[in-house]
Amino acid sequence: MIFRKLLCASASLALLAAPQAVFAQDAEPEGEAPAAEAETEAAEPAERPVYGPVSFDMSEDPDNIWLLDLSNGERVAIRLQKDWAPNHVERIKTLTRQGFYDGIIFHRVIEGFMAQGGDPTGTGQGGSELPDLKAEFNPMPHVRGSLAMARATSEDSANSQFFIVFYPRFSLDKRYTNLGRVISNMAGVDAINRGEPPTEPTRILQASLASDNKPQVMPTAPAVEEEITADALSAPLS
Repeated sequence: MIFRKLLCASASLALLAAPQAVFAQDAEPEGEAPAAEAETEAAEPAERPVYGPVSFDMSEDPDNIWLLDLSNGERVAIRLQKDWAPNHVERIKTLTRQGFYDGIIFHRVIEGFMAQGGDPTGTGQGGSELPDLKAEFNPMPHVRGSLAMARATSEDSANSQFFIVFYPRFSLDKRYTNLGRVISNMAGVDAINRGEPPTEPTRILQASLASDNKPQVMPTAPAVEEEITADALSAPLS
């Protein structure tokens, strides 16, 4: 009888202690988030970038319309997409306002592929004095009229050279930084002289931004040689 009372007393003490143990295990220090919640927050995916469409409206956002006045007499307008590649767009705009591209030739122009320029040496080996850019690859396709940055073997070696695509080249997607599209006068790009380098390369007479309101620079007509006649060769009469 005494043994049974002792056993019941022990069981009662155990039941009283159990809720205290559970409460102590569930309690969190004040001001700290539960570990499970912290893990959930860390696991949330990063926000995906949004790539806007190309606007062909020449009156919209003129500070991001790149104008190329070419030696073939054409002015080409290219929409720079800062939401696709902000650092590459800024590089183009910086060099343009420095006058870097003025006078530079298209040194590598392949029929059915692209026209490449932006090298002050005209060899394909040069660039600006600014540091190379980290790649900003994006899913935008390389379609006809796409503007992208040329680079060396390293993905992070784009500097000043660019190319404009004649026909779609989806094999370039996510391998080269696509940063814009021709929005006016693709025919002027088609008229760029072909070759690697071309015998008579097409030159950028002036690069500007539409917001700068610079008038188009036209090529100067070649000087007409005066015909030499027999009378011109004759000595003057005294």
